Amino acid sequence: MATVTRENIGLLTDKITVNVAKGDYLPSFEKALKQYGKQANIPGFRKGMVPAGLIKKMYGASVLTDEVLKTVEKELTTYMTNEKLEIFAQPLPLPENDARQIDVAKPEDYTFAFEVGLKPAFSLADLGSARLTRYKIEVTPAMIDEELERQQTRHGKMTEPETVANDENILYLHFEETDANGQPIEGGVHKDNSLPVKYFNEATRPKWIGLKKDDSHVLQLSTSFDDREKEWVLNDLGLAKEDADKYFLMKLTKVGLVEKADLNEEFFQASAPGKDIKTEEDYRNYLKSEIEAYWASQTGNQLQHSLYHELLDHTNIEFPEAFLKRWMQTSGETPKSQAEVEQEFPSFVNQLKWTLIVDKVVRDNNIEVNPDDIREFAKKQLFGYMGMPAGGEEQPWVADYVQRMMKDRKFVEDTVHRIQTDRVFDWALTQIHPTEKAISLEEFQHMQEEHQHHHH
Repeated sequence: MATVTRENIGLLTDKITVNVAKGDYLPSFEKALKQYGKQANIPGFRKGMVPAGLIKKMYGASVLTDEVLKTVEKELTTYMTNEKLEIFAQPLPLPENDARQIDVAKPEDYTFAFEVGLKPAFSLADLGSARLTRYKIEVTPAMIDEELERQQTRHGKMTEPETVANDENILYLHFEETDANGQPIEGGVHKDNSLPVKYFNEATRPKWIGLKKDDSHVLQLSTSFDDREKEWVLNDLGLAKEDADKYFLMKLTKVGLVEKADLNEEFFQASAPGKDIKTEEDYRNYLKSEIEAYWASQTGNQLQHSLYHELLDHTNIEFPEAFLKRWMQTSGETPKSQAEVEQEFPSFVNQLKWTLIVDKVVRDNNIEVNPDDIREFAKKQLFGYMGMPAGGEEQPWVADYVQRMMKDRKFVEDTVHRIQTDRVFDWALTQIHPTEKAISLEEFQHMQEEHQHHHH
């Protein structure tokens, strides 16, 4: 009868030894050989009539090895299930194991040993004492004016004046890559694009004023645009940052101008459908609430990010590092070097730590994700892709899409993880006592830029 023993060999690392006796694997070995005999197709013998001795001689060694290893795996799995062992990854076979010891001519008792990394018990960071800030961005009249103008432009009418008159004109351009003298480069970039005059930097904008269809300029990207706009143009042209010094002949194929929509009920209805807005004052109040909601979500994301670091940085968890590094070296399709493992380990263990934290919050607070939650997420995602408002009567094609996504295993797994994580943060928000602080949009954006710079 098989026996399984376990001993501690390091921090959160145990050795499990499985000893299988002949009686544990020989019955299944004999059964497997008989099955081979029924199926074997060997010249000179009718199917199913091959002598047992020949079958054993031809297939015995590999079949016996398979059956011994299957028995060992079954005993190991049964032991870990009965002992309720929570382990990382899979047990690692130890170097002392040698399947070559299995001899079909002389079956014996065999011993195989495995190393397991045990999941640690731990306590979460004390969120109640965390010093966190919930920011509230002040919506200024200037922010409302800017959004009002954007909406008027969005719902305005495109016209085609003969000449470029000001920064608000849209330039429809054909970009052709050239040298500094405007000579076309063979195999260079050719592309049509459109952009407002104000996308160019202040020094370049006046060059376009007064120009009309078929006029052109040879311009260098790096000297014609400020950093943000330069990045957008490079992306549109399919170029990298290193290509910013390239020159282009920019030929004007059309001049455009958006005549802004008038502030009337037709515009209010188009911009804010279903809101019954009749005056400019009401529309401005509507814009203010929309801007507040948008920036409340952004400051909420910032608080969530702070919560993530609070949990990750202040929850102390010990790991079986030696085991995990050995597992990282051997678990992939191609083995990793020790140097590669050392480089990747900090990021790997951080991800592992976050997974343990999420699992603990989910388990301790009975957080569940049911099929209806996944269906609802699929619907919202679909409506988001199509720019449609959620709700209303459900169409058959929506139900078909949801049903199809419910059969997509990866989508279901990713959605469960996403909803679980959202609910973990919802729980975490109930545990904190943040300081409320008003902040200007400029201060908040500067703070975000500083944070991104710090983490790069």
